[in-house]
Amino acid sequence: MNLLAASPLLISLMSTVASLPFFLFTLPAGALADRIDRRKFVCAINLWLAATAIGLAVLGWLHLLNPFLILVCVFLIGVGFAFNAPAWTSIVPQVVSDAELPSAVILSGLQLNVSGIIGPALAALLVPLAGANFVFALNAACFLLVVLATWQWKQPTVLAKGPPERFFESFQTLARYIRRAPGLQVVLARNFLFALFISAIPALIPVVGLKVLQLTSSNFGLLFTSMGTGSVLGAIFIFPWLRARFSPDSLTVLANLLIVIAYVLMALVRRTEVFFIVAALAGVGWTLSASELWVAAQRAMPSGARGRMNAAVMMISQGAMVLGGTIWGSAAAIAGATCALFGAAVLFLLSLLLAGRLSINFTRDLRGGLAYCDRTTVSAPVTPSGRLPRFLIKWVEETGKRRRRSSTTARPREHGKSSWPSSSSSEEFGKDQIGNR
Repeated sequence: MNLLAASPLLISLMSTVASLPFFLFTLPAGALADRIDRRKFVCAINLWLAATAIGLAVLGWLHLLNPFLILVCVFLIGVGFAFNAPAWTSIVPQVVSDAELPSAVILSGLQLNVSGIIGPALAALLVPLAGANFVFALNAACFLLVVLATWQWKQPTVLAKGPPERFFESFQTLARYIRRAPGLQVVLARNFLFALFISAIPALIPVVGLKVLQLTSSNFGLLFTSMGTGSVLGAIFIFPWLRARFSPDSLTVLANLLIVIAYVLMALVRRTEVFFIVAALAGVGWTLSASELWVAAQRAMPSGARGRMNAAVMMISQGAMVLGGTIWGSAAAIAGATCALFGAAVLFLLSLLLAGRLSINFTRDLRGGLAYCDRTTVSAPVTPSGRLPRFLIKWVEETGKRRRRSSTTARPREHGKSSWPSSSSSEEFGKDQIGNR
C-alpha cells in the first residue's frame, strides 16, 4: 500500500477495513458458533482465508493490484477472522477451569504475540528476497496447516442441548440478556473505550514508521516484531507478578497509563531504535489491558450462549476500532501523525476518569458468579453498580453445593428456574430464563 499510495489516510484505512467485518459479522458468527459444529466451522473459515490469501498473491503476480483491490482483499480476510473468532474463543473456556482461565487467556495472547514476532520478522526477511506475493502464498499455506490441525482436534463431550433457537431469535435473546445484565454492560463499556483509543496504534504506527521515520520494509516488519516482543516478555515476567498484587481494574488502569506514555513518546521520538523500545512498551500495555478485559468478559457471560456473548464483545470492540481508526487516520491526514498521537494520549487519559464508575473488579468474585452459576444453575444477582455483595457470593456457593448433591436424583429443571441463563439449554436461555423475568 505504501508503494501504491502516498496518502496517510489510505494507509490508516488498512486497519479500519480489517476491523469493519468484526463489527458487521461477529453477531451472526456468534449465533452460528452456538448452533453448529465449531470444529468444522473453524476449518471452513480457514479455507476461506487461504483462498483469499492465494487470490491476493495471484493478483500481485498478474500486476493487477491497486489500493482499492488491496482494501477489498483486506476486508475479505477480515470477514474470515470475524467469523472465526467467536467459535475459536468459545472453545477455550470449555477446555480449562475457571481458575485456569486467566492463564489460558494470557497463553492464548502469548502465542499470538509469538506469532506476531516471527511473522513480521519472516516478512522483513522474505519480502526483499522473494517479494510480497510469495509471502501472501506462504500465508495461505499456513491457513491450510491450521485446517489440518483443527480437523484432528477432538472436541470435549458436552451436555445435550434442547431444541435450538431460530437464527434471528438468538439475536433477540442476546439483546434481552444484555439489558438485564448490568455487569456485562460494564464490561462492554470498558471494552468500547479501550478499543476506541488503542486503535491509534494500528492506525498511526504505519504512518509514523513509513512517512515520518522513513523505515524500509525490513525495519517496518521489525517495528511490529518489537511490539510483539514486549507483549511476550510482559506476559512471562511482569503479568503474573502484577496479577498477584493488584485488582483487575487497577491492572487495566496501569496498563492504559503505560499506553498513554507510549503515545506521547511515539509523538516525540525520531530515532528508530528508541522508537522500537517505545513500541515494545505499547505492546506490554495493550496485552495486559486486553487480557484483563477479556477475562472479565468470559466470567460475566453464561456458557450456554458464549458464542453470541463473545460476538457481542468483539462487535463492540471492533466497532470502536473502526470508529477510532477513522478518527485517528483523518486526524493524521489533516494535522499530522504527531498531533494525532498527542490527541489520542490526552483523550485516553481523560477516559480513565470513567474507570472508577465502570469497575470490573466484580468479575474477580465470579468464581461463584455468572460463570460459576452456569455450572450450578443458581442465580448470582449483580447490583447496578456492578459489584457482587459478599453475602450473596456465600449464598451462591452454599446453594450450588446443595443442588449439585441433589442433581444425581432429580433433573435440573425440577429445582426451579434460575434468574440467570443456564448452560443446559439454549432454548431455555432464550425463552424461559429471560422471558419470564
